[in-house]
Amino acid sequence: MKAKHQRLTLILLALGAVAVAAVLALSGLRDQAAFFYAPSDVAAQGLPLGRAVRLGGMVEAGSVKRAADGVTVHFVVTDGKATTPVTYAGIVPDLFREKSGVVAEGQFQRDGSFVA
Repeated sequence: MKAKHQRLTLILLALGAVAVAAVLALSGLRDQAAFFYAPSDVAAQGLPLGRAVRLGGMVEAGSVKRAADGVTVHFVVTDGKATTPVTYAGIVPDLFREKSGVVAEGQFQRDGSFVA
């Protein structure tokens, strides 16, 4: 093979490898394109059951309830259009409070609640 043909073959293989890598990267990021789902997005699109997702919005005023165990917290996330009840087991961050923004990572349950 001539040097010109070898160079052309190498360039075509490199371009093909870059194209394959780009397709794999984009397909992997397709479901993670949004940083979080808002409660109204969940109401419109349905619940992504069985997948770890992020739910974001504002903690509804008067909705924070601490369980007797001192670790579990129940609260409601709203975006002004829809609401989603959330259960979180663990130490809440210092900035967590009513009427503040929150992004929780967890899974939706069949009853429409979110377990973070």
